[in-house]
Amino acid sequence: MKVPERVTVALDKETFELFKKMKDDLGMSQSELMREALKFFSKHKSLFEFVEDEKIYTHAEMLSAGEHVILDIDHWLLFLKFIELHPDKEKFWELHREVCRAHGEQFKHKFHNIEAPLKRLEACNFFKLSKTSEKEFTLVLGSDAPKKFLKTELEEIFEGMGFKVEIKEGLLKLRISVV
Repeated sequence: MKVPERVTVALDKETFELFKKMKDDLGMSQSELMREALKFFSKHKSLFEFVEDEKIYTHAEMLSAGEHVILDIDHWLLFLKFIELHPDKEKFWELHREVCRAHGEQFKHKFHNIEAPLKRLEACNFFKLSKTSEKEFTLVLGSDAPKKFLKTELEEIFEGMGFKVEIKEGLLKLRISVV
């Protein structure tokens, strides 16, 4: 049997507390936790090269609460197309507004600016967010299909949060201005 290599690591207080909590939560030894963390990082390092930490955190937070799902883009676009063809589509839009208003009420206590919910929705892959100024944002969509869904969602969320916004439609864009 080979003798394991020994490594000494210095951690700041915050990182040490996180290390200690993870060790206790996972029921692992210090060495086992470090080995598993390094294996995970090595296996998934490309994830960290292309995705912001904040986005990974947002995904983990939304999925762990059990209130969100990951959905294939083709299914998402199919649902939107089906809604527009459905004879009772206005009922869907009415219910969608209710859900979005409820989200606005939740976000009012969680987020204190317009950019935070936009970043959260960007993490859902609805659009690519571009901040034009402190009060202006451009959302670049991958398809025209979700434009009505997103515009409705954002209008209701921002109203529920107490923000007055103007949303203008472009070809594959939504431009948001705080008024």
